[in-house]
Amino acid sequence: MSSERSIAIFSPGLLGGSLVKTILQRLPGVEVRVWARREEAVEEVRREFPSVIASSSIADSIRGVSLAVLCMPVQHMQGVALQIADCDLSDDLIVTDVGSVKGSVVAELEPVFDGTKACFIGSHPMAGSQRTGLAHARGDLFYQSACLITPTEKTKREDHDRIRSFWIKLGCRVREMTPQKHDHCVARISHLPHAMAVLTTLAALRDDASVLDNSAGGFRDTTRVAGGDPAMWAGIFLHNRDEVIAALQDASARMTELLEMLQSMDEEALRRFLAQAKALRDLLPAV
Repeated sequence: MSSERSIAIFSPGLLGGSLVKTILQRLPGVEVRVWARREEAVEEVRREFPSVIASSSIADSIRGVSLAVLCMPVQHMQGVALQIADCDLSDDLIVTDVGSVKGSVVAELEPVFDGTKACFIGSHPMAGSQRTGLAHARGDLFYQSACLITPTEKTKREDHDRIRSFWIKLGCRVREMTPQKHDHCVARISHLPHAMAVLTTLAALRDDASVLDNSAGGFRDTTRVAGGDPAMWAGIFLHNRDEVIAALQDASARMTELLEMLQSMDEEALRRFLAQAKALRDLLPAV
């Protein structure tokens, strides 16, 4: 049984649509509302989820809701949050998000709800795909994925417990950390890999895309995430700029090491380099 009576999803893309599917499956009896900016998207939600209340009105979508989840790109969250804060809000409303950056998001959104009936607590379910849009939404997207929540000193214990409970009931493994720790960790395990996939794709293909005719699984696997939404990822990189720069600088230093080994034909150093990478990669838990 969920403690939430009504949940509003703001923006029905891959993550928002997957949240709707998961809530309908795992939290029966909870009212689900979906806000979309465009009427075409509202109609798509109504066709896909007949039991869901869909609207392009923020005021209608938030009325009476106990939990709201922002699922748009991080650069658009503050604008939507400001509009929500101007509405008639429930006394027990918690606003959270699914964004891949927490430092700037929490700094921007927590003050928006100061002085209102609502509060903001950052969340980041580590789930997704290079595909985008409601058509690719999945009801099992969050199952067994880590969800990082970032309460602050302003977070009330009862609100903290509700957010934990929500994500656990959706099948997530919940971890807690500060927004700053979150951004450091995610820069290394998500943002840097995306940047490296982009760099690998450009280095391999920009001058001669015809080499794809000879590609195999390794190239496909290594560059898969480079197929993600460019606008969304530009926002992520810019909002977590300092941590992404630090991670890229470390990657650049490792690239320089590799170049020097190849230029000097230092096979022993190269073997140690590759062995260290393998040993570290082998620490990754099996899925």
